[in-house]
Amino acid sequence: MDTTAFDPRPDYLRALDQLAELLLRVTPGQLDRPTPCDAYDLRALLGHTVGGVHRIAYVGEGGRSLDVVAAVGEVGDAEWAEALGRARARAVAAWADDAKLDLPAAVPWGTLPGRFALGGYLMEAVTHTWDIAQVVAPDTAFDEDLARGALAVARQTLPAETRDATVPFGPVRPAPADAGPTAQLAAWLGREVH
Repeated sequence: MDTTAFDPRPDYLRALDQLAELLLRVTPGQLDRPTPCDAYDLRALLGHTVGGVHRIAYVGEGGRSLDVVAAVGEVGDAEWAEALGRARARAVAAWADDAKLDLPAAVPWGTLPGRFALGGYLMEAVTHTWDIAQVVAPDTAFDEDLARGALAVARQTLPAETRDATVPFGPVRPAPADAGPTAQLAAWLGREVH
């Protein structure tokens, strides 16, 4: 693979659009429910996920990701899709310049070219969309092409044999034989998939 040709921006925006469609289905009664991410109920996971979009936008603006929290402040119960829309617009503007794909980007897992930093956030957006769907709409039909790309990133950057306490994902779990790429990604990142 020619890594200099890797441009995760179109897939990242598709992933955010997929997430936005799901957020339109969130109801206030779901916000306190647990999610596959043990540390988060749905409200906290939504805040973390939208905050992650702001965080990678901040990186595209020239900042260091760890200088900002991957969370958002107060968001109204029915305003999650709008909050994501604002974060998405910021990310689009922050990463519009092609040159940023090759500039060093400081993210939690190191300093690397922007294209690979953004690829990591693609993986996160697709994974958290699966997490959110388990609470909001388990019947969600996912964009499996997006998941294939995110799974490739996950397998390369988070190999099963190097998981330790510093990695914010549990050990790889088995996925059912008929699992699609989105479910395989969730299992690779430590989620229990049925």
